[in-house]
Amino acid sequence: MFSAGTTSPAYADAMRQAAAAYARGDYIRAANELSYLAENGNPRAQALLGFMYENGFGVPQAYDAAADLYHRAAIQGDAFAQSRLGLIYDKGHGVPQNAILSYKWLDLAAARATKRERDYYLRLRNAVASKMSSGQIVEGQRLALIWAPGRW
Repeated sequence: MFSAGTTSPAYADAMRQAAAAYARGDYIRAANELSYLAENGNPRAQALLGFMYENGFGVPQAYDAAADLYHRAAIQGDAFAQSRLGLIYDKGHGVPQNAILSYKWLDLAAARATKRERDYYLRLRNAVASKMSSGQIVEGQRLALIWAPGRW
């Protein structure tokens, strides 16, 4: 799920080490490894570190930090980060609650995901849509259609 997001062998190795530390529950080490990678623009590191901040794994729980990290990875096209950003917009954790942006990010995540993940992201998107008006859904779809990597 968490693969290296850069082409440098050193970055790839650091990402593998961070993911391994996370997998074995060594969250403090994982957070330390991921912080450097995230600051240097690695979207997978940003997404995983965001997840750690969202849930308080090895770092203090901080929704605003999670939202920032998810946003930075999402605009680079990371489907996991897009899905998490969609979910925090749905709940209003670290960002103002916004169903349209939630729908947009979940729709983008589904479009970029593997088959198994796509089905899950579509279920999440549809759950958000069930609380929206048809006009809001159309706006969420429009925002997803005009989105391009590197743009909000």
